[in-house]
Formats: sequence, structure tokens, C-alpha cells
Amino acid sequence: MSPPRLLFVHAHPDDESLWTGGAIARHVARGGEADLVVCTWAEGTERHAELVEAAGALGLPRPPIMLGYADDRVPESAPEAMRFCSAPLDDPVRTLVAHIRRLRPDAIVTYDAVGIYGHPDHVHAHRLATVSADAAASGGLYRSTGEPWQVRSMYFVTIAQWMVDDVQHDLFADLPPHYLPGTPEDDVDLVLDVAEWRDRKADAIVCHRTELDRSRTMKALMGLPAARRSRLLGTECFLRRDLVPGGVDLG
Repeated sequence: MSPPRLLFVHAHPDDESLWTGGAIARHVARGGEADLVVCTWAEGTERHAELVEAAGALGLPRPPIMLGYADDRVPESAPEAMRFCSAPLDDPVRTLVAHIRRLRPDAIVTYDAVGIYGHPDHVHAHRLATVSADAAASGGLYRSTGEPWQVRSMYFVTIAQWMVDDVQHDLFADLPPHYLPGTPEDDVDLVLDVAEWRDRKADAIVCHRTELDRSRTMKALMGLPAARRSRLLGTECFLRRDLVPGGVDLG
């Protein structure tokens, strides 16, 4: 049986590599089709160029699809566009529904309901992906965007509690312990071992030079002792929601 077709929906350049780089590289290496939608930053910006480079490092066969909204905290990310969280929801839903109906993914991968750590763009990307998956299956909505398409499963990236415990003092020492809402291990539906693709994931993260220069947290992550960094980069955790009986496995 061939691998399912996947659509990854992320808020910013670098999220695809940090949170799902292993899943993307693993899936493509196994012969699976995958596409990437990024909600913020405009084509032609420096971070868009870095994203294209990272997508290539992960093996994605096509360039990322940019929705072109402005990052919630960086207006210059798309100077002529609205902030992602401020745009009327119907606009990005219509656009994403069109992509879903054109690409026909079996599963959509995005953030969990709290956006992993509460970033408003992450939370909004979760909402956009889930609403769009439902809308894409309805023949009565957005008829001009193509024939209805039923996504079979949603996978939501989450950070397991053991990961939070591991990095709390190194990456978030100045924040209260409850800042990162880790998911208890028993509540994680899928723990994906991506150790085989860990180096490719790290290469993709390093492509995001602008964010690495800016973000103390990303620099701290990549500077962890090799064994700890390998364990973190080699494991990706997901919650699963089937939209049809049986859903679809990531393979």
C-alpha cells in the first residue's frame, strides 16, 4: 500500500522543520507525497528564501504554498498584508479549501489546539486547518474552489511532558514551569521515531538563519549536548483525530 498523501499546515517559516521536519523527511523518503502550507511571511522576503531552502533539505518535491499573511509579531513579514490573526476567517479558509481540493491529502498535519505553546499564530493555524478540512468535504461550501474532498485524519503536533521537563532549565529557565503545557505521555496518540532523519531535520533548521540569529531558544536547542539534542530532534509527537471511520495512519 502506498503512503498517504499529507498536507502540512504551519504558521511560520521554521515551524515545519522544528516541529515536523522528521515526519516530512521520513514520509518523502518512503515515497510519500507531501505539501507544505505556511500562513505568514510573503514571497520574496529573506525568511521565505530560507524556507524554500529548508523545504528542499527535507525533500519536499514542490515549493511551499504561502498564504502571505503578516506574522502576528513581525508586521514587516508581509508589509502589504493583514496580520494572520486579524484577517476575516472566511478568506484563508476559502484559500486553504481550494488547496485541499486540488491536492487531495489523506491527512493534514498542524499544531494542537494550544498551538504547542500558545503562540496566537499557531493557535489560529490549528483553527484554520480544522475548519478547512471540514469545509473541503462539504459540497455546499466554496463551490468555485473545486470538487469536495474528504480528509481522512488530522494529526496535531504536540510537545510531550518529558520534552518539557528535559528543556525547561536550558531553554525556558526564566519562565514559570507551567509556561509550556506539555502533553502527558498517555495522552499522546503517536510517537514518531524520526531518528533516521534527524540529521536532515537539523540541516533544515539551520537553513533558518534569520530566526537562529534572533531566537535565544532556538540557539539553546541546537546547542544542547549531542545526546539530548538527538533525542529531542529524533522524536515527534502527535494527537490524532479521525474524520472518517478508521482514518489513515502516517505509515
